[in-house]
Amino acid sequence: MRAVRFHAHGGFDRLVVDEVPEPAPGPGEVVVRILAAGVSPLDDKVRAGVLPDSMLKPLPLVPGATGVGEVVDPGTSSWQPGSRVLVTGWGFGTSRDGLWRERIAVPAESLVALPDGVDDHTAAAMAAGSGYLTAYLALTELAPLAPGARVLAPGYAGAVGSATVEIARVLGAGTVISTARGAERVRAAREAGLAQIVDPTAEDLRDAVLRLTAGHGVDVVVDGIGGPLTGDLVLSLADRGVLVSVGYTAGTTATVELTYLIWRGAQIKGFMFTLFTPERIREANERLLDLAARKQITPRVAEVLPLEQAGEAQQRVVEDQPFGRVLLVP
Repeated sequence: MRAVRFHAHGGFDRLVVDEVPEPAPGPGEVVVRILAAGVSPLDDKVRAGVLPDSMLKPLPLVPGATGVGEVVDPGTSSWQPGSRVLVTGWGFGTSRDGLWRERIAVPAESLVALPDGVDDHTAAAMAAGSGYLTAYLALTELAPLAPGARVLAPGYAGAVGSATVEIARVLGAGTVISTARGAERVRAAREAGLAQIVDPTAEDLRDAVLRLTAGHGVDVVVDGIGGPLTGDLVLSLADRGVLVSVGYTAGTTATVELTYLIWRGAQIKGFMFTLFTPERIREANERLLDLAARKQITPRVAEVLPLEQAGEAQQRVVEDQPFGRVLLVP
C-alpha cells in the first residue's frame, strides 16, 4: 500500500511515496479507503520541523490532517462497508500518521457521515486547513455574532479567511470584509462574490475598515494571519469588539496598542480545537456538511494532484496561496 512520508525534516523534496503495511482495524477502529485528502499550511510546518518534537510521533511520518474516504472494514463498529465519511480528529499528521495514503485504520468516532448532496472533493475541501470548522467555532463559541454584526476576516486566499466570510454571512452578519494583496487577487475575490475587499498594499487597512463600516469599526475579527498585521486588526475593532486569534502565518509576534483595547473595552481571544469537546466538534462538522449540502457554503477546489506530487501540492499551498483548496488523491 502506498503512503506519502518524510523520513527527516527539510524541504518539499523530503516527501516520498513509500510502500507501507496494509492497516487492520484494532479495537474500536475502522479501515477507510482514502478518496481525497486535504493539503494545509500545517502539513508544511510539520515537514519543515517548525513544530516541537513533543508534538510529533517519531519519524517517518505520514502527513495529512483531514480527508474523505469510504469504509472498507468496519471492524466491530456500526459503520457499514461503502459508507462515505469525513475523517477528522486530533493528531492526524502530527502525533500519529495522517491521511496521505491509500487506506488507514482510524477510531470509529473520528468519522462523520457525508450527506448525499456533498461530493467527495467538496467535503475534502471543506475540511482542508480546518478553515470552515475554525470559522464556525470562532463565530458561534468565542465571538458569537449578533444579527447585522460587522466582521473582518483577513487573508481571503487562506482557508480561514475565505471560510469566515461564508460562515459569517450564514450566521447573519451585516458587513463582511476581507483582504487580498494585489489587483489580480482583489479581482478574483470580487469575481467570487466578495464585494468588501481591501488591498492592504494600496490602502491603509484601518482607514479602509472605517470607510466600509461608516466609521464604526468591526465587531469581530477572525485573525489567521498574525504577525505585524494583528496590531492593525486590533485598531479596526469597534467598541467591545473581539479579535479571535487562530493562526500566525505572518509571524508569532505582534505589537498591540493596549490603550486602544482598554478604552474600547475590546478583547483578544486565543483559539485552539482543544477548547471544545469532541462532541461539539462533531456537531460543528455535521452542521457544516449540512450547509454544504444546502449550497449555503461552497468550498472551492483549486487543484487535485496524485500522491506522487505531494511536494508540489505543499509548495502550491504555501507559495502560491491559491483561491481554493489543494487536494491529494491516491
